[in-house]
Amino acid sequence: MMHRMNMVSENGPQPYRSQGLEEAKFRRVPTPRKQTSAQVETHSASRNAGDCSSRLRNAFPSRSPPARPRNLIKDCHTGDSPRFHGRARESVLTTAFPALEMNRGPTVTQQTDHATSIASFDPRRTALLVIDPVNDFLSEGGAAWEMTKSTVKKNDVVAQLRRLVTATRKAGVPVLFGPMAYTEEDYADAALQRRSGINRLMFEAKMFLAGSWGADFHPDLQPTDADVILQPHKGTDVFETDLPAHLKRLGTEQLVIAGMTANLCCESTGRHATEHGYHVTFLSDAIGAESLPAYEASIHINYPLIANAVMEVDEFLAAITATDSKAPQAGDTVIGSDRGKIGEVEEVVVAEGGNPGYLRVPRGIVFDKDTYIPLDAVTHRAEGRVYVNIPKLVVGKLPWAEPPTRSSMAEKRGPAAGVAGPLYRSHEPTGPRG
Repeated sequence: MMHRMNMVSENGPQPYRSQGLEEAKFRRVPTPRKQTSAQVETHSASRNAGDCSSRLRNAFPSRSPPARPRNLIKDCHTGDSPRFHGRARESVLTTAFPALEMNRGPTVTQQTDHATSIASFDPRRTALLVIDPVNDFLSEGGAAWEMTKSTVKKNDVVAQLRRLVTATRKAGVPVLFGPMAYTEEDYADAALQRRSGINRLMFEAKMFLAGSWGADFHPDLQPTDADVILQPHKGTDVFETDLPAHLKRLGTEQLVIAGMTANLCCESTGRHATEHGYHVTFLSDAIGAESLPAYEASIHINYPLIANAVMEVDEFLAAITATDSKAPQAGDTVIGSDRGKIGEVEEVVVAEGGNPGYLRVPRGIVFDKDTYIPLDAVTHRAEGRVYVNIPKLVVGKLPWAEPPTRSSMAEKRGPAAGVAGPLYRSHEPTGPRG
């Protein structure tokens, strides 16, 4: 039985440079075709997943088994057509991972080929937003405590937020606090209690009244003079405050969200920020909600699709302080945006000849075909983990059973605006009317 060849640089990770690819010598390391412990662990975890995961898995079944195993070696110099051989050739990958410019810390400089860029957590381009870390949510006796206490205690949200804020400040990442406060005018003049169910609930329970103990920050989560305290949001969306102005002033590209509550303010703000072009990351164990079902629905179903990543506090702190290479490496564990383990990287193929680069994850118990993950799906790398912006439970429905090619990427991008014709085929947008 032939072994796949895993190409590893004899000189270790190559330095980042902004001028294209750099030649490197490689030695061949035979990799037996067997299930890794990570794959076995992944399958075990998938069997024990909760109801939310089961529903998603049923909605997105895995690909059907291949007709027969085969060895695939990509010849980047032959355009779009991969070559299939009965046995491995002597050389497959002869170039190092594209170099990345370091003049802005870990953040990747924009390049012509987007597949080579990884949006990492550069402290100068990252901001932490802590939403509603106040007594009414987080302290016994608070107006919402009886609703929130189950998830706040489960995740130890106060301790997690305190640790997160302290370490984030130390790393030089700006910290912004987004609280609520309601005045008489909000209800007597603006009649906010008539706007929505959550506004009615906050009104009747006298939550977050301006100047009250309930609207004050939790004793363990007090802002410092170096932090930013935002204007109060009057519903569920912190983006409808002065948050955008502060993010623009700070030069923020990566917005990391924690606090309260998962399915309302955190989710609404994350959705809005994503629509405005920010890379949003939710920290699942530093977030609470008014009930466990609400928390689970956001963390496991909604966040993985609307965000760039879902992480835990330890993972984020490791990423902002990481000193290792930001380029994916063979042996890295691939993590989906739902924090599901997809598998281990067996091969990294760089973009060349117009064909996109990709990671190859070998088939195993969970996925019955090799999976070819485009490099432009990679969002972060830290401590041997590579994060991609797609849930693991959706991967089996994606066209990733073959390496991406120039033509396949062109098909996915669709037609250019100038040749597309009517946007909706038979109709154009109405536009402004007099």
